[in-house]
Order: sequence, then structure tokens, then C-alpha cells
Amino acid sequence: MASDTGTATREVVTRFAPSPTGYLHIGGARTALFNWLYARHHGGRVLLRIEDTDAKRSTQDAIDKIIEGLDWLGLDFDDPPLFQSDHASRHAEVAMKLLEAGHAYKCFATTEELEAMRAEQRANKQPMRYDGRWRDRDAADAPEGAPFVVRLKTPNDGETAIDDAVQGRVTVRNAEIDDYVLLRADGTPTYMLAVVVDDHDMGVTHIIRGDDHLNNAFRQLPIIRAMETIEGGWPDPVYAHVPLIHGNDGAKMSKRHGAVGVEGYRDEEGVLPEALFNYLLRLGWGHGDREEISRHEAIALFDLDGVGKSPSRFDIKKLQNLNGHYIREADDARLAELVGQTLGGDVDLALLAKAMPVLKTRAKTTHELVDGSRFLFAKRPLELTEKAVALLDDEGRERLTRVSKALHAQNDWTIDALEATTKSLAEELELGLGKLAQPMRAALTGTTTSPGIFDVLVLLGKDESLARIDAQASPEGTAGTN
Repeated sequence: MASDTGTATREVVTRFAPSPTGYLHIGGARTALFNWLYARHHGGRVLLRIEDTDAKRSTQDAIDKIIEGLDWLGLDFDDPPLFQSDHASRHAEVAMKLLEAGHAYKCFATTEELEAMRAEQRANKQPMRYDGRWRDRDAADAPEGAPFVVRLKTPNDGETAIDDAVQGRVTVRNAEIDDYVLLRADGTPTYMLAVVVDDHDMGVTHIIRGDDHLNNAFRQLPIIRAMETIEGGWPDPVYAHVPLIHGNDGAKMSKRHGAVGVEGYRDEEGVLPEALFNYLLRLGWGHGDREEISRHEAIALFDLDGVGKSPSRFDIKKLQNLNGHYIREADDARLAELVGQTLGGDVDLALLAKAMPVLKTRAKTTHELVDGSRFLFAKRPLELTEKAVALLDDEGRERLTRVSKALHAQNDWTIDALEATTKSLAEELELGLGKLAQPMRAALTGTTTSPGIFDVLVLLGKDESLARIDAQASPEGTAGTN
């Protein structure tokens, strides 16, 4: 793996540059994270650029969702977002400098001519690229007033090598890069030009992005090097092209692999931001066998030499397991707030926070916390699941009657005291503890799964617990199923 150069001589500046045509997908979120961590690790700056030059597809809703997703992950930027569309005149200015210095030229080829050129290339099974027909022609040869585009005059001979901080040394023959368009016929800049100019003007030193952009680096470098000869102060950036994320089946991540937007993992999958942060960090970067890495540790440890060259595979089960770890580590009051927002209504957040130590022991998502806490706020008569109803047959109700009598006499409503009383009753009835706990759980929660039964009794309190047990102890007390 190539070494990461360039950090010793100038302040590190990285950038994340999404196109606002949709949500912040998981690959983009990881790119943002790697840029953020690299800048923070080296004491540099990280910037956000919204590449909104495609006016037809860019939307304010997408911009809002991208920024919201970045905020949720805790990725802050050192300047307000830069909007690429605001700098079209600057992009055109650079194109004209290239034109005046002979590094670019006017191309008057018509749409029909270009279509015929491509048809011929297809027929001859040749690479589809512009053939340079106006590269050395005099613009005076064109009809007066004819529309034109401005094309970059790329090097024809030799080759260009990039010492990529992830991919290592990559070499491309210059003949493979055609003279692409810098300015369209209407004077608007192309993406390839705008990116280079913006990166220069923002002072970006390190370009960390997906390896699907590796070919773009070889198209963008000729602009940089031409501008260096024209006015100086246009150094090559350090490139780091990170392998893409694949699904668990090895195919490129897509909607069929599940939620692919950051908000989807938050809202649909019930993932905490610190869990997704940690998981994205470990997708393609590693530090020994460490799986659980805090934000503070990530800043201290992250560097490009830890990024692998192979695509990483997204595994939702691994994310859920990691999420379970962070749920168990999370502050109970914070989790209560999250669960309360989902439950809605006038929810007792203090009771939720009190319940969190037992609710979060096995939960892997915030949705599981929500489902596990519903019994706390259920109204009598409780709706029962089919399995819960099956436990409340004649024998189950008879056992509830005996439990009710014992618990009515219970003055010490603590876990230890309640457990001792219930175990004593089970021994008296010559039953295993589970034979009493199962109908108790059905009566108290309406389900057959819940936290420990004595935790449930304490959380509900004596009055509500006995009211629920008594409601199911009589034949007419069993509510309908849900």
C-alpha cells in the first residue's frame, strides 16, 4: 500500500462533495466519515461541498436529508457548505484561461457529426471517445456564429502515474484520455471542470473518495497541471480511492440489500448513530482485531494506511450486533427519550429510564426497546397474544389466583422479596418456578416474552401488577387476542 504523503508540508484539508439528487447513501456516509476522520486525525480541516450543478435532479429536500444525516452521525464541518452552482462564473474563468494559454480549444463539431463518429466507432468496435477533429484546426474554419464547446487539450503521448494512498501506483496511457468538454455550448461548466476548480479554490489537499472515481483523477490532473504552468499554485492533491461497499452477496450495494440511506438505518432499522459510525469505520478500515472503537479512539487511530484495497461487505447482522453493544452502553435517559418519541402521547419518561437497564440487555435495535416497553403503558383490559391466551387456561387462572393471594400479602415490593415469595409458593404447589412465571407474564404484559418477571412486577408497581393479575385470574377476565 502506498504511503500517505503530503501531510508534513501543508495543512490537511479534505472535503465531502455529495450530489443532492437523493438520500445520503451508506457509501457516501462512509466517504464523509473517512474524510472527517483523516482531517481530525491530522489536525486539519474538513469541508462540505454540495455539487448541485444538475439543476433538474438536485432538490432542496435531498440537500436537507444529506445535511441531517451528516449531523446525526456527528460529522461537523469547518465552514458552511459550499454550493457548486454558485461558482459557475469562476469555473468558466478557468476554462477561458486554459483556452487562452493553448491548453484548451474550441470544438465546433455538430451533434450529428458526433453521433456519426460514435456510430462508426461502435461499428469498428473501437473505444468510444472524441477523435480530436478540432484539436489542431483554426477556429476561423468554422461557420461564423457557429456554436462551440471548449475542450481540454489532454496529453497524447506517454502516460500518467498516480501514487494513490490506498490503491498504490496506478498508471494510465495518456492516449486513453480523450479531449473532454470543459464548457458546454451554452457556456455552463461540466462536472469535471467544476470539481477541479472548486477543490483548488477550497484548498483541498487530500481527495478521499470511492474508487469508482479513480479514472476521473486521470482526467482531472491535466487541468491541474495546465493551470500550474499558467499561474502556479496548483499542486497535485493526494488521492485516496477507497474500494466500494458491496452487499453480503458480493454485489454492489443497492436497494435490494435493504435500507441504504442513513435515515433508513435510523428510522427503519433502529440503529444508534454511534453504532453506524463505528460500523462504517470498520467497513474497509481496520486496526488489528478491534471491532468496537469509540469516536475519540477513531480520531486517534485513523489513517489511510489502514484502508484495504478490496471491497468490503455490508452485513446487517453485524451492524445489529454492534448496535446492541452501543444500546447497552447508552445513557438510560437518552434511550428513554428515543423510545418515548416513538411511543408518543404522555409517556412517563422517568419510568422508561428506570426500565432501560432490563429492557436493553438483549435489545439490538431501538425498535426492540420500543416493543419491549409497551407493556409498561398498556391499558386494562390488556390485549393478549394467542400464545398468552393459551397460558391462561383454567389451570393458568387457578395459579394466578394463588399468586394474587400471596402477592396481596407482600409488603416488601422489591425484586428479592418478590422472588422469595413466588419461589416459596411454587414449592408449596410442587411446581417449577416457570409454571407460575409463565401465566404471570401473560397476565402482566399480554405476551410470552418480557424482562424478568420480578423486574416487571417492580416496574409496574404493586397496585397495577395486582390489578392485571386479578383481571386475568377469573374466567371472564381474559381479553381478546391481538
